[in-house]
Amino acid sequence: MFERRLYLHIDWLLLTAVLLLAGIGLAMIYSTTYDPVRERVGAEFMKQLYAVGIGVVALAICMSIDYRTLAEYSLVIYGAVALALLFVLFFGFSAGGSRRWIDLGPMNVQPSEFAKIALALVLATFFAESRRAASNTGDLLFASGFLVVLAGLIAKEPDLGTAVTLVSILLGIAFAAGLRLKIIAALVALAIVTAPAAWSFALKDYQKSRIQTFLDPEQDARGAGYQQIQARITVGSGGLTGKGFRQGTQGQYKFLPVAHNDFVYSVLAEEHGFLGVLLTLGLYLVVIQRSFDAARLAKDRLGAYLVVGLVSWFTFQVLYNVTMSAGLAPVKGLTLPLMSYGGSSIIATLASFGLVLNVRMRRFTN
Repeated sequence: MFERRLYLHIDWLLLTAVLLLAGIGLAMIYSTTYDPVRERVGAEFMKQLYAVGIGVVALAICMSIDYRTLAEYSLVIYGAVALALLFVLFFGFSAGGSRRWIDLGPMNVQPSEFAKIALALVLATFFAESRRAASNTGDLLFASGFLVVLAGLIAKEPDLGTAVTLVSILLGIAFAAGLRLKIIAALVALAIVTAPAAWSFALKDYQKSRIQTFLDPEQDARGAGYQQIQARITVGSGGLTGKGFRQGTQGQYKFLPVAHNDFVYSVLAEEHGFLGVLLTLGLYLVVIQRSFDAARLAKDRLGAYLVVGLVSWFTFQVLYNVTMSAGLAPVKGLTLPLMSYGGSSIIATLASFGLVLNVRMRRFTN
């Protein structure tokens, strides 16, 4: 149960930064979906507004229940998410060539977003209960099994971006648990060596096309390279102070496809310029720094590992989306956490920070 004295230990700076980013995201979605002809905002904004409300409730719940209690049920939570992912493969809702959602009537739920929390919980519990460091090969391989199950199910949807994001959770927690850098270097070397085989047998044609157009988007400027080219134009057109709220031509006139989703950062740069981007990235830096601070202050290994796992996927996704929007990484369906459109994404992200706040609040409890 939530004790009143725990209010004294809430990290209000972290909570404020998280909510400010969610608010900026809402403003950008409002801007990109506003219809000037009908003079009304798009349905996406209202859906995101409801999702933020649900996410705040999820944050409060995850903050209130002792994280050690949640860890006791980590296998149950993990199993429930795995079953939901399996359900999606056979009975899920399809859109854009992918089957990723469970249709619940008023809204669609994407279980892969909650797989990040489930994996962080189960891996943090596993390494905390194991009396050996992650440098133990057996423990590392066993922990990798938890990753392979979820990542394999998500990759079948297909959603390779989210599947790869799960790897950052394992590496983050394993590193905190004692994984030596030379093992990470060996894994990187293995990935490089097997890259040609992955290119030939693992990647689908559209995934290969994304990499090729990243290297030379002009080779298909009206097709596969269009989105990347428009994203660069959008980011570069903002200048120092931007064109103003709802004044961006790239986002307002739909030159940049799905601007409210994967490329919300590009619209932010166009409308609010370098100064707006600097402020937003500063808020992300505050969130990441305060989260790692919560891991450092955690009273036990379980709390520290849990926070590291959650902030690892968050940091990876922020860095990838920002570099992708600037044309420095291949286009991939990875949203900008807290800002991009997506109900399941915002709810899962806010719930994750409920757990981060949970760990920091309870650093003085028995």
